[in-house]
Amino acid sequence: MTQSAETQSYAQEGGYYAADVATLGDRIAAAREEAGMTAKQLAKRLGVKTSTLEDWEEDRADPRANRLTTMAGMLGVSVGWLLTGEGAGVTPPGQTAPAPGMAKVLADLRAMKSDAEALAIRIAQVEKALQATMAEERRDE
Repeated sequence: MTQSAETQSYAQEGGYYAADVATLGDRIAAAREEAGMTAKQLAKRLGVKTSTLEDWEEDRADPRANRLTTMAGMLGVSVGWLLTGEGAGVTPPGQTAPAPGMAKVLADLRAMKSDAEALAIRIAQVEKALQATMAEERRDE
């Protein structure tokens, strides 16, 4: 089946997974499938029931932030892509996927980026707590 030029252009712009076209659930399912995992396999790795993952993929429920971050790392996509369709995500239909060796490296880089984003959030939280503690100590003096 041949895609029209308009469809190919749309795919190249990442439109298949854009926020106004696809949902969080659509992007979770696409990333899981590109990672070669079944819903049962991903659910087990995340420590949730298969029905819970299916609820996420069908947009009947949303994962908590910690599960979303973990899932992004496991699937080799960014949290931003899962939420909005922008950023490091899966290869849209009509585009050539990277060679297998490159795909593994790319997945590793995406997982590290996701881990770095989660770490940056945690560092900001600890910094805020430290600043609050220091301010409290100054008031007590």
